[in-house]
Amino acid sequence: MPVDTIRWSGGLDGCAELVDQTLLPGEFSYREIENEKEMWEAIRHLRVRGAPAIGIAGAMGLVLGVRGSDADDTDTFLQEIRQTKEYLESSRPTAVNLFWALDRMEEVAAENRGMSIRELKERLLEEARDIAREDREICRAIGRNGQHLIHDGDTVLTHCNAGGLATADYGTALGVLFAAKEAGKDISAIADETRPLLQGARLTTWELKQAEIPVTLICDSTAAQVMKEGRVDAVVVGADRIAANGDVANKIGTYGLSVLAAAHDVPFYVAAPVSTFDFDLEDGGDIPIEQREAHEVSTMAGRRIAPEGIEIYNPAFDVTPAENVEAIITEKAVVWEPDVEHIVEELGEAAGATDRPAGKECR
Repeated sequence: MPVDTIRWSGGLDGCAELVDQTLLPGEFSYREIENEKEMWEAIRHLRVRGAPAIGIAGAMGLVLGVRGSDADDTDTFLQEIRQTKEYLESSRPTAVNLFWALDRMEEVAAENRGMSIRELKERLLEEARDIAREDREICRAIGRNGQHLIHDGDTVLTHCNAGGLATADYGTALGVLFAAKEAGKDISAIADETRPLLQGARLTTWELKQAEIPVTLICDSTAAQVMKEGRVDAVVVGADRIAANGDVANKIGTYGLSVLAAAHDVPFYVAAPVSTFDFDLEDGGDIPIEQREAHEVSTMAGRRIAPEGIEIYNPAFDVTPAENVEAIITEKAVVWEPDVEHIVEELGEAAGATDRPAGKECR
């Protein structure tokens, strides 16, 4: 069943409501977000997470930040939009959907500057709702395109959480599994725990259980063994940013999985919307990698598990080179052997280019 992860309640004077993912799996609860500071906190502290959901949260956060503006001229109001946008962008640096959604909101305001301030506020709320609605449609299309790669009887390994909790509907990577089940295929899943914050253990297993897809939870370090034992037929993961050449930034540990998959001749697929591509970046070396707090590694369930005074390195993401990816599943098409040429060939104008390669010069 789809998870209504993030939604807007009421009119312009309403609020955003999101599933507080820090409470799962023990408690399923919605958190009301009344202003942009609360949304920044929710994004930064992973109450809402997953690239598409973060984009929607950013769009709604911008509405929350400017709806109370008392600006009496459009230029001042547009400046307030820019300031709120930049503030929300500072919450998390890697997921490109956040920047994409906030850019879209700012562009909509600029394109409609002839409206009154009140009308512009209403138009921004409409756009935020459109972003959420479109994401639901995109999730379904990714699922339809990807389920053809999953066969009856397959066991699929996934990492982190790329399901309904990460989107506005039933997800990207998990959307492929959900669509495969809806197509009548008998499938099962293996979920990495995904240290240090355990999104796989807490969230992915919860979603798969709700969908009645058999799931086995493993430690991250067990992935090589289950592949060696022949228990894995495919790996499907999501993405937080994809460079123009097909290099993929995803939750830390994804790169290692791609190496293991190649070593064991297991197909490695990435499922993500076109909005996750950043065609301004030529390759994954340019993707900013979020560094998170040391306590996420040194503590577990509030208890310290490492000695004081040691160095801790805690990147939230790693980059999987395109050559390790068999295909990228998008709502537009499946891009096999992803590289600049194949991405532009399959995604066309959606890739920011028509008759020239994707890259920094494309927009």
